[in-house]
Amino acid sequence: MPAIPDNPERLSQRSANEQSLLPAWLAWSLIVGLGVAIWLLRPAANVSPTGWRLLAVFLPCVLALMLQPIAGGAAVLLAVIATVLVGALDLPQALGGYADPNVWLVLAAYFLSRAFIKTGLARRIALLFIRWLGHDTLGLSYALVASNTVLAGMIPSNAARVGGVMLPLIRSLAELYKSQPGPTAGLLGCFLMLTLYQADVVACALFFTGQSSNPLAARQAAQLTEQAAGGPVILGYGNWLWYALVPAVVSLLVIPRLIYRLERPEITRTPEAAQFANAELRAMGPFQYQERLLTVLFSIVCLLWIFGGAQMITPVALSAVGLLLLTRILTWEDIITERAAWDVFIWYGGLIQLGKKLNETGLLSHFANAVAGEFAGWNWLAFFVVVLLVYFYAHYAFASITVHVVSMYPAFVPVLIAAGAPPGLVVCVFAFFANFSAGLTHYGTTPGPIVFSLGYVTQRTWWRVGFLISLINVAIWLTVGMVWWKITGLW
Repeated sequence: MPAIPDNPERLSQRSANEQSLLPAWLAWSLIVGLGVAIWLLRPAANVSPTGWRLLAVFLPCVLALMLQPIAGGAAVLLAVIATVLVGALDLPQALGGYADPNVWLVLAAYFLSRAFIKTGLARRIALLFIRWLGHDTLGLSYALVASNTVLAGMIPSNAARVGGVMLPLIRSLAELYKSQPGPTAGLLGCFLMLTLYQADVVACALFFTGQSSNPLAARQAAQLTEQAAGGPVILGYGNWLWYALVPAVVSLLVIPRLIYRLERPEITRTPEAAQFANAELRAMGPFQYQERLLTVLFSIVCLLWIFGGAQMITPVALSAVGLLLLTRILTWEDIITERAAWDVFIWYGGLIQLGKKLNETGLLSHFANAVAGEFAGWNWLAFFVVVLLVYFYAHYAFASITVHVVSMYPAFVPVLIAAGAPPGLVVCVFAFFANFSAGLTHYGTTPGPIVFSLGYVTQRTWWRVGFLISLINVAIWLTVGMVWWKITGLW
């Protein structure tokens, strides 16, 4: 069996670069040209020179994240440096994002996810679901969806979750039934790959820790609603899960059966899958001491996250990492070699500060009021649906959920709030929709290139299924979701 790469983030970065239509020199020309053009334009009367200079750095940074002539972390670091050089921020201000609790939360969550993978607990959870549900193909798909969804509450990197835990299992199961990339992909592999990816992007929306951009959206939500009548909207692990729960569960129940109809696998009975899982579990042996300890520890962490309030999320996560080090479930070597975590720390801290300072200049409020004024007289609900659909399908232009959130969330959310839409509804729904909009394409989020590169699913099939699933997801979240959010008092 061909080996799955140990570093899925590296593979996904290489795949994204290979798909780029622009050579590096052209990408840099566009990035620098955008910055120079903004710098030379005359700012609006009520926009401060500092805000305009900051915009001349922020928008080229977003474009660099989209075109990827350089690694994302490097692009953000260059932008942070540029804010100092152009006089938009002083050095302590520019580096202030690295002291933000949300940045440390994401870093700590990556270390927690490393513990799940290192101890084998994540793999054991997936194998248990396969053993329980995997006797036929549809049941097997629900087993994969269930295990990946459970792991989304624990592992914040969808690349680590999909590439490091789920994909090796799915590939083994496909090859168990002689389903290889190419002519035999339709036996089983194509169906399982599509189901995994489409369910994963919904799982990203379900949990605060489902995807690394979710805490960023929560941070922006608090900033953008700071002046709202009811005060800022604070999203944490508990209320995020509560608001997303019902529409996400409905989507997760529908997706496998719908893909089963769209890309029906030739193999419909899979008793060997349950036997495979049982054999793998026997090889792993009984629960080890470190797995039991990690299970207890994370159960306590989840309870504190849910009932301790948003302000407790980061201290609890950091305390858990400390206990993992003290119990030697993780070593310091594990911490310093977790490259994905430190990469996220660099770009995440920089983006949080750039967005925060840009919001403080009032430029986003000016933009929101100007756009909302053009749609004066519209019913807020109709305006909300139209803007949401534009926001959702704009993801065809993005290869990252985080870049989508950074570039469009702070632009669209204030517009709708200014038009009279309920702030809580707007910030939550736009955060949720950014996640499962990644299902549209094979490059929509980090695991996409990883799964696509295996060759089980053609691009035509991926895009066709992705679009049809998007229609179902949008319909579910705008019907079941709206009813649920009305019941929960979100609007």
